Amino acid sequence: MAKTTSTRAASSPVETSPAASMAGASEHYAIVSDGGRQYRVSEGQVLEIDFRHLPAGSEVVFDEVLAVSRAGKLTLGAPVVKGATVKAEVLGLVQGEKIYVQKFARRKNYRRRTGHRSVSTKVRIASISA
Repeated sequence: MAKTTSTRAASSPVETSPAASMAGASEHYAIVSDGGRQYRVSEGQVLEIDFRHLPAGSEVVFDEVLAVSRAGKLTLGAPVVKGATVKAEVLGLVQGEKIYVQKFARRKNYRRRTGHRSVSTKVRIASISA
């Protein structure tokens, strides 16, 4: 039987105190829904969203804000926070990694290999208003 060992060092205890869990509570962030996905965003963050036909430098406004945290106070929406918006600046288009699709039927001499690279829009979060 194989012996298992712990990878965590004995000198680094796990923080479980309430003060330790509130260490990042003063950070200002929002949770937005876009394209069927949810993103946790903060001002200045760069992220990739689904493709949009927008030139670089234009603005994207996310209206579906599910939660906003400001100065340690969390505001949850039911289902969205009323009046809250997140504005982002479009940085440009980005292509993802190549994805290969292979089809195969045994004993039929049928083999096909195709691929594609999905296109995303890269944005920088400019402001979070609640």
